[in-house]
Amino acid sequence: MIRLEGIHQTYRGPKGPVHALRGVDLDIGSGEVFGVIGRSGAGKSSLVRTINLLNRPTQGTVTVAGRPLTSLDAAGLRAARRDIGMIFQHFNLLSSRTVYDNVALPLELAGLSRHDIRARVAPLLELVGLGALADRYPAQISGGQKQRVGIARALASRPKVLLSDEATSALDPETTRSILALLQEINRELGLTVVLITHQMQVIKQVAHRLAVMEAGQIVEQGETLQVFSQPQHEVTRSLLDDVVPQALPVHVLERVRVLLGAPGQAPSSLLRLVFAGQASDSPLLSDLVRRFGLDLNIVHGQIDEVQGHPFGSLAVLASGAREQLQAAVGHLRGSGVLVQEVAHA
Repeated sequence: MIRLEGIHQTYRGPKGPVHALRGVDLDIGSGEVFGVIGRSGAGKSSLVRTINLLNRPTQGTVTVAGRPLTSLDAAGLRAARRDIGMIFQHFNLLSSRTVYDNVALPLELAGLSRHDIRARVAPLLELVGLGALADRYPAQISGGQKQRVGIARALASRPKVLLSDEATSALDPETTRSILALLQEINRELGLTVVLITHQMQVIKQVAHRLAVMEAGQIVEQGETLQVFSQPQHEVTRSLLDDVVPQALPVHVLERVRVLLGAPGQAPSSLLRLVFAGQASDSPLLSDLVRRFGLDLNIVHGQIDEVQGHPFGSLAVLASGAREQLQAAVGHLRGSGVLVQEVAHA
């Protein structure tokens, strides 16, 4: 549905050129919810705005729904943009127009009749849960409701792609969850391809099928969300994940384990950090280790979570037993799809 090839974006800055994007290649499939995440200044917003050519790339090609946008003339680009809706962080509603009239605006500009506009706007307001607020003005509704107006307006032209540029970052956590649930519903019901720009891994965790991590204008990691969450490869990814899945054990846990490892008469032991997802989460791995290898296991830290219904998590386990049995147990875990890190041993 969306293909970016060799995208560079360079701006003129007060101290010379600013390279916002550096050779980005990206493919996003039809009907996919795709997340783009990174720190401030990583190039996320520059990237999403190249998809509808609000920012024309300095170099590279953009193709959406089979149309090469970077090769179109002005009239062709205007037509192509009707297939690409966009919602923004600060809503961008017109204060002098009602909820209904804000949603109707792009249809009025496109020249639709009043009858056709009503036939399209009324169902959209019901879809986003604002049917009873059609006559309210933006000042009379909440931030979450304003964003729902923005979503309905973006859907008015019946696009194939919906771009979301930090659309939930100005909202409280509960409202954020409700807006993300609405985007999931729209993705399922309408089959739209949704591209989410965010700096929050919680947003990615709730809705994105796949994600790309950006740093300094480049994509440094991408893949299926569950895989990236359970086995991050890049330091930036691990840092962004830290609020959702801590990537290192707390200091107090490590200090307690050092005491245990140094206790007199302590059998050979290893502190193992186990990261698991998918099918490995549903297996009785620890009891299996006890039965197979005769180990003593002490869980010293852990966290279990879900990515869109798929369990994943990590456990820190102090495993004690014969050295060869410890090594065999680690091999067995890895063969079962568990990522194993030996944090300490004695």
